[in-house]
Amino acid sequence: MNETDIFQFAEFVFRPRKNVVEQGINVTQLTSRESELLKMLCQNHQQVVKRNDILEKVWGSDNFFNARSLDVFITKLRKHLAGDPSVQIINVRGIGYKLVY
Repeated sequence: MNETDIFQFAEFVFRPRKNVVEQGINVTQLTSRESELLKMLCQNHQQVVKRNDILEKVWGSDNFFNARSLDVFITKLRKHLAGDPSVQIINVRGIGYKLVY
């Protein structure tokens, strides 16, 4: 990964290498797992990312406990991105998640 791996969307600048999301002067430190998850969503924005794909890539397994953990991390990311209501992580029931802005 190099410094060009920066995602800009709506009011946010996401720097996966530093695990931070910036909104103006506000900087939110992400965990490495939150950062990996947000990076997958950013790389596929406006497209549905399958739950199983996320679980395999970020957690290494799609078992029940990891699936519940994914739900918690999605909730955390939604809170981190709540500063701009135009940004949403949409749950596509039974399939996965989609980042829209």
